[in-house]
This record gives sequence, structure tokens and C-alpha cells, in this order.
Amino acid sequence: MERTTPNYKRIFEDIISRKCPEKYSLCAHILDKDEISALDVLKLNDIVFDKNSSSESNNQKHKCYDSETINKVLNYQKENNLSNVAVSKHFNLSRSTVSKWRKIFSSSQQNSFL
Repeated sequence: MERTTPNYKRIFEDIISRKCPEKYSLCAHILDKDEISALDVLKLNDIVFDKNSSSESNNQKHKCYDSETINKVLNYQKENNLSNVAVSKHFNLSRSTVSKWRKIFSSSQQNSFL
């Protein structure tokens, strides 16, 4: 069975047009892309739904990252020479998540060269 992903671009366009059309200009640069990544969805979510510390902790456990997004996060860390703590603060992740990703993806990259 093929797994399909939601059309986040259309979802956010609908939300913005119905609930907060004044925020479209802030989101236009992301919505103009042909394809929206998981990081783009998180950025749109932050713009459209103002960050609220009480709801942020509840929503944190529902985040899901695909391998492409994880690679972008790890490449950002490598390019900017950041620690796991700095990356976790920047992307609002736990240190252990970043550490786990580094272990998994570094071992999978080594295995692909064998």
C-alpha cells in the first residue's frame, strides 16, 4: 500500500485565507515553492499559529520528521559547526533526538559505502 502525504501547501493556503489573511504576506515565500518540506511546515505553523508556550509542549510530541528533513538538520549542524545542544535549541528538538539521528544516519552512511 502506497503511503501518501497530506498536501500541506493547500492546507495552509486554506487556513490562511479563512482564518488569518493578513498573515499571507509572511508566508508567501514558503507557499510559492513547488514542494513544501517538513521544515517549511514547521515554519508555517509558527507563523500562522502564534507560538504559545503552554500549547508548544503538547504539540512537540506530535512532530514527525522524514529522512530528508533529518539530513537537512544534520547538514545545518555540520555546516555551522554546532553542538547537539545548539542544534536542538535552534530547531526546538531534544538533545537526545539530535544525538540519536547522528548515530543512526552516520552508521547508515558508513554502511552504504561498504
